[in-house]
Amino acid sequence: MTAEPTRPSPHAPAVTQAVILAGGQGSRLRPYTDDRPKPLVEIPGTGTPIVGHQLAWLASEGVTDAVISCGHLAEVLQEWLDNADLPLNVTTVVETEPLGRGGGLKYASQALPRPDQPWFATNGDIWTRFSLREMAAFHHERDAMATLALARPRIPWGAVETDQFGNVLDFIEAPPSPFLINAGLYVFAPGFRELLPDIGDHERTTFPQLARSKQLAGYQLPQGCYWRAIDTAKDLTEAAKELAAARSHA
Repeated sequence: MTAEPTRPSPHAPAVTQAVILAGGQGSRLRPYTDDRPKPLVEIPGTGTPIVGHQLAWLASEGVTDAVISCGHLAEVLQEWLDNADLPLNVTTVVETEPLGRGGGLKYASQALPRPDQPWFATNGDIWTRFSLREMAAFHHERDAMATLALARPRIPWGAVETDQFGNVLDFIEAPPSPFLINAGLYVFAPGFRELLPDIGDHERTTFPQLARSKQLAGYQLPQGCYWRAIDTAKDLTEAAKELAAARSHA
């Protein structure tokens, strides 16, 4: 069941700060990540690296301050940020040792300027754009400790439809997945930081605990919203084709 669109409530607090997790090795994106971290990889035809797209999107949604957690080739990302015309205030923190996604979130969130206010978070390899304000309103209305965006990506293989007798009825190229997945984008209440592990993965520890206590909400991305995690060279190629096709139809 798809949730009804949520319009920003005048009573919902504006979310004006965010964390971007950009510390991964990006090993499956080599050779692109041999000399730059994954968020600095550019989808051909877009004219900007992934992190540039994310920062512009966050700023357009009312975010004024972002903390970027760096790791692999941190100095390259910091140099790019120093020379870029940024649309919001950016602070970087560097993980000197791998902390895991949950530990990385906790470490980076300590640098947020307003610890008593909610915050967005995103993985540094996500290319999407939708109303973060509506997601924040959804989070506020459900009084959740954490809300994760949910995507329904296309299966990378063609599907075969059969009847009960085993007769092939149709071939379906790259159908939507029957399952929703974690899209790597979040809204967190101020108290969420204290629930994160110092080292480890919040999806294996904090999220299951919140789900059992009915404090974890899931916001389905709007129908037709483009979303892709750029994790491999194939993702990069396919994203370039998809975004070019979308621009030609705009």
